[in-house]
Amino acid sequence: MSDTGVQPAAESTSGLSQIQRVMNMFTAPSKIFIDIKNGRLSWWLPFILYVALGYAFYFAVDAKVGMRQAAENQIAMSAKTQERMSQLPAEQRESQMKLTVTITRIAFLCGPVFIVIMGLIISLIMWGTINFGFGGKATFAKVWVVWVYSMLPSVIKTLLGIIVLYAGAAPESFNSRNFAPTNLGAFLNPVDTNAALYSLASSIDAITIWTLVLVGMGTAIVAGVKRGSGYIASFGWWGLLVLLGVGWAAVMG
Repeated sequence: MSDTGVQPAAESTSGLSQIQRVMNMFTAPSKIFIDIKNGRLSWWLPFILYVALGYAFYFAVDAKVGMRQAAENQIAMSAKTQERMSQLPAEQRESQMKLTVTITRIAFLCGPVFIVIMGLIISLIMWGTINFGFGGKATFAKVWVVWVYSMLPSVIKTLLGIIVLYAGAAPESFNSRNFAPTNLGAFLNPVDTNAALYSLASSIDAITIWTLVLVGMGTAIVAGVKRGSGYIASFGWWGLLVLLGVGWAAVMG
């Protein structure tokens, strides 16, 4: 395949089923992106997978950790939040804890909504970057479908998280923001580690990098530009977000 993402006629692919697309995403992702470039924009199967696994993970957390423990663990990782909670009277502290537990549960249950919102924002940014920054000709719809399929490696992370929970991980060590051993931060203690360092280590995630490669490749193919342009766009924005996250962690401590 050429570097511009333009597929020679002899190698073109068409009419892939949803199951074929999901399977090829892990073996030959360019076939899916060419299919999307050719106007086949169906994306229901990967979205169903995300929703189903997301709720499976929620039930695993609720059964093996509990929403209160999960909320308490997040509070324990923030010195400032811990300090603020400790200064409250007992009744207010309990009331605040109940509210935090409710918010935590709602965040899990609203996962599909967050997926769509996040996807739309990322797709809009990538669409604008590849078209106006690199001269591409992608439609927003095609970039959106590229993102939906490019997120498929995340199912591995979710499955790993479920396995870790049922394998007997200590509830007190559960971190809802970093629940699978796919990054350097998963092997560090978030309480004892410098917040900025922990944020950086957590960002260096194998699944995230895999997804960024797919997003860059797919966006370049549907836009008809060099793959390098797609990689610059995806990794460039990711690098900026990592820096902002590290800076925020350093300030908030």
